[in-house]
Amino acid sequence: MFIIYINDLPDVCKQFINVYLFADDTKLYKHVITNDGHQVLQKGLNTFQEWSDRWLLRLNINKCKIAFYGRDVNYEYKYYLSSTSLESVDVIKDLGVVFDSELSFVSHCKEKINRAYSMPGLIKRNFIYSTEKEFVTLYKSFVRSHFQYANSVWNPYRQGLTKDLEKIQMRATKLVLTVKRLTYKETEIANIEIQMIKW
Repeated sequence: MFIIYINDLPDVCKQFINVYLFADDTKLYKHVITNDGHQVLQKGLNTFQEWSDRWLLRLNINKCKIAFYGRDVNYEYKYYLSSTSLESVDVIKDLGVVFDSELSFVSHCKEKINRAYSMPGLIKRNFIYSTEKEFVTLYKSFVRSHFQYANSVWNPYRQGLTKDLEKIQMRATKLVLTVKRLTYKETEIANIEIQMIKW
């Protein structure tokens, strides 16, 4: 029902801006080249506001943010919804992925690394005598799942980030009793089928 309720929004705004909808998450965007583009984008925001007022759909303005991507961006231009100036941010989380203004995904990788580092400890405390097969299942569920989500978007290209992600996998192999004393390279040669992600 909610999809039916908001389904006409892209058609209402398409004269000025493009709209992406995902459940109750809406993104409005426009490729701005000239100063006139800023005004067109603001007209799109005004149209969006009129649509929400017409359908009595209240917006949480505090959750509405502006993010800029590209070179030579005029960051001084202000955008408004309901006569309220929208906050401009360098880093924004969208559907579980952290985007920064340079699209380097450094912030996202660091967040995933911090979260994944706590998982091997959790496995170690609760599954002391796990077999290789059990460990693979646990690893895929508790650690690897953090790296697989939307990795086609944020897949790291910097060597430093790749090594940081690899360290988590190195730490995880130390939890498998049969290869605990082997080095990470020896573990790869042993082919224990942990199926770690290769960056």
